[in-house]
Amino acid sequence: MTALRAREDKDATMAKLEKPAQASGKPVTVLGVRVTHPERVVFPDAGCTKGDVAAYYAKAADRMLEHAGHRPVSLLRCPEGINGECFFQKHTGKGFPSGIARVDIEEKSGKSEPYMVIEERQGFAAAAQMGTIEFHIWGSRTDMLEAPDRVVFDIDPDEGLPFSGVKAAASDVRKLLEDVGLQSLPMVTGGKGVHVVVPLRRTTGWETVAAFSRTLAACLAQRHPERYVATMSKARRKGRIFIDWLRNERGATAVAPYSIRARKGAPVAVPVTWRELSRLASARCFGIAKALKRLDTPCPLQAMNADQSISQDMIDALEKLITGSSGS
Repeated sequence: MTALRAREDKDATMAKLEKPAQASGKPVTVLGVRVTHPERVVFPDAGCTKGDVAAYYAKAADRMLEHAGHRPVSLLRCPEGINGECFFQKHTGKGFPSGIARVDIEEKSGKSEPYMVIEERQGFAAAAQMGTIEFHIWGSRTDMLEAPDRVVFDIDPDEGLPFSGVKAAASDVRKLLEDVGLQSLPMVTGGKGVHVVVPLRRTTGWETVAAFSRTLAACLAQRHPERYVATMSKARRKGRIFIDWLRNERGATAVAPYSIRARKGAPVAVPVTWRELSRLASARCFGIAKALKRLDTPCPLQAMNADQSISQDMIDALEKLITGSSGS
């Protein structure tokens, strides 16, 4: 487990919630899971408690199971709230609740490690009982671990860049994907960026998916070097937007749709349509209350056609664009 302090964004949308009836500190039962200390304040500025977080994940459990279930998952746990110590955990441990299952995965070292996977609704409440705020998922499911079913491009702006530039970058990624025959959808992350998500048919391995995403990011950075970079170098990122393709490598994770974020105001990562994105003023525009209302409507990701796949021809086409751009 790696220690990680939670970031506090300056203008996160506040998420005021009704206080739970169980304010006495007595344990409550959520999806059959005993949640202790439900009165513990997790988001001080929003007045959001551990009980509120568990209640949100209970209501979002069906939707989250569609997107985050049956995948290796990492948890961002903040047992004392976002102002306390927060840490990522990707492996199961002793005493883990039954709602969180285990899958053994071979790592680069050749050694197998026990990863977490949520296979039932109760798993989200069980994770909340452990102080979990965020869920981060692999790009593949455990039944076909070596065949990703999604590609994610994280539009990650340098500090101080306006959200309008983030939206423009997401649109540029969308256009380049369409040029090679792939449809995509945006998700506001609850932080400062946008994820461009590409659902896939499970026919391609990690190496090809990573090569494709790396090449697309490099192509965009070469077309617009004054705006975009495709490397993590902080020096090169100054004043630019990082088209982060690294979440498409085996073992990498991205925040799950409908996950709360460990940031001021308790914002939520929410998939939206391209039209909706054009009207949004921030990636932190969905608090818990607004995210819950989204559950009453179909998820835009579910309406996407996942019968599309990445081919070597697509990678070759992007490489030709890069060659043509450098030769102009």
